[in-house]
Amino acid sequence: MNEELIKKVDFKIKEELEKVDDLERINSEKVLNAFLKEQVLETDFNATTGYGYNDAGRDKIEKIYADIFKAEESLVRNQFISGSHALTVAFFALLRPGDTLLSITGKPYDTMDEVIGLVDNNSSLKSFGIDYKQIDLINNDFDYDKIKEVITTNKIKLIEIQRSKGYSTRKSLTIDKLDKVISFIKSLDKDIIIMVDNCYCEFVSEKEPIEVGADIAVGSLIKNLGAGIAPNGAYIVGRSDLIKLCGERLTLPGEGKDVGPSLGINKQLLQGLFLAPSVVASSLKTAIFTSCLLEELGYEVEPKYNEVKADIVLNIIFNNENDLIKYVQGIQKNSPIDSSSLTIPDDMPGYSDKIIMASGSFTQGSSIELSCDGPIRPPYIAYQQGSLTYQMGRLTVLRAIANLQS
Repeated sequence: MNEELIKKVDFKIKEELEKVDDLERINSEKVLNAFLKEQVLETDFNATTGYGYNDAGRDKIEKIYADIFKAEESLVRNQFISGSHALTVAFFALLRPGDTLLSITGKPYDTMDEVIGLVDNNSSLKSFGIDYKQIDLINNDFDYDKIKEVITTNKIKLIEIQRSKGYSTRKSLTIDKLDKVISFIKSLDKDIIIMVDNCYCEFVSEKEPIEVGADIAVGSLIKNLGAGIAPNGAYIVGRSDLIKLCGERLTLPGEGKDVGPSLGINKQLLQGLFLAPSVVASSLKTAIFTSCLLEELGYEVEPKYNEVKADIVLNIIFNNENDLIKYVQGIQKNSPIDSSSLTIPDDMPGYSDKIIMASGSFTQGSSIELSCDGPIRPPYIAYQQGSLTYQMGRLTVLRAIANLQS
């Protein structure tokens, strides 16, 4: 790689990296204050088994999450398999036969297709008589006229907002856009439950969804808030009455949040959360560096290196299958785990297109660790996210670009 080009990129991104440092400081203070408020003890690392009664560490983790998100209550559990699982639990907890779910950010992640019933499945929301409506974004923002029309002519129980782009070409949604649309919805119908899919977005801004009026927010612990330490799990934060319902859907009615053994995971969840502001900052810096460098090399990227970020995901638009595959393979062969593996496009549960995925990570599927994936379909976009440290992210990206150019 041309050293002069790298120096040019480093000079261009210097101011943006300093902004990330400021963000890291703000979110670090938020996390530390929550730990101090709840007085975390070494004994909170102790494991529970079986039913998980009286798990003091588990309960303290949930208080810390509520503090950080400015929520009434939270549900943070290793019993969640993924962010998609947590979203599914929330949907089934909050919706009843005859209710209507409205997405105002277009079609959700492909993994939600069978959950909602867009693809036939006898366990879907549709199979339980729950209706689904969808409003697409316009020019990367909410369609306010259509939202008003649907809300005023239909009884909507729950609105789902997916902040991150998923496998789409639209932009991820900033906290300011979220603030504006939530205020608009509440002015039309204050009783609608607003649920935010916050995956990939935690600690990318100074505020989180509950602070701008969302009733409930959901995310994964093998993304931002796990910092590469949490081995699995997810969280739901929000109003206490809604969290109670989610707890009873995850476990069983009458027991809810009172059960669920931590199985020794408390230390990893706490340590991951403690490191999360720093790791998210490293991910943002890696995205900024990658975006600027690839744009200098003539590739189309989104977001640009100096744009306001809503999440840790970077779109690299290759416009041809071969370049997409070579770049992703370059990420894999320069990852700390499974570097000897040759990643190829293949079928993946929950997705309709073949997917190529590089995830040489310490935790399977972790996307706060540097990973890169994309569906094999035009315009052949690589979705890159994560990096536990900025310097490791730089090294891997430079070597992936070398593989692309070879």
